[in-house]
Amino acid sequence: MDERLPVSRFVLFFGLLITGLVADLVTKAWVFNNYFDPELTKQGYGQDVAFWWIEGVFGVQPSTNPGALFGMGAGFSFYFAMFSLVALTGIIVWLFVYRAAHDRWLTFALGLVSGGILGNLYDRIEWGAKPEYPEHIRDNVRDWILFRLEGVPFFDPWPNFNIADAVLVTGAAMLFIHSVVLYKQEVNDQANEPSPTTKP
Repeated sequence: MDERLPVSRFVLFFGLLITGLVADLVTKAWVFNNYFDPELTKQGYGQDVAFWWIEGVFGVQPSTNPGALFGMGAGFSFYFAMFSLVALTGIIVWLFVYRAAHDRWLTFALGLVSGGILGNLYDRIEWGAKPEYPEHIRDNVRDWILFRLEGVPFFDPWPNFNIADAVLVTGAAMLFIHSVVLYKQEVNDQANEPSPTTKP
């Protein structure tokens, strides 16, 4: 078997990583430049006004998250940033040193995950903050997507999120599908292949 990785795998991985990262940072910058009021945060008020693009369903509401998913782990941004760097390093080594990138599905999924990791890491190391932001939110992740399905439990509303979260969760879902469906199918296919020494 040729262990060399095709150039297309590098293009796929880094293309998705860069696309997800740029989409996340551009949308965060635009929303927080146009809808976020640091003075409210300084005075202890939230950004309660929702700017609906689809009335009652989808819109903009800037907020800052001091933790991870759903605000868990508030105050541990430094540790989340370190974990993000370790995870990203592990992904790149697994794909391109140990040749896991031979698997196109896996490469696609981890490209999305890596773009999401970097998008939120950018905020955790305070690169997304501006001088007028209060100090206590400078290492917070910027969220802005407001989604709501009225009357549906957990979705009324769904906690605010961003593009990085969306691509990260999509990639994680693809990894789950890979582990419980595609990988088992590959193993079964290999087990059913006739041995090279088997005579017809």
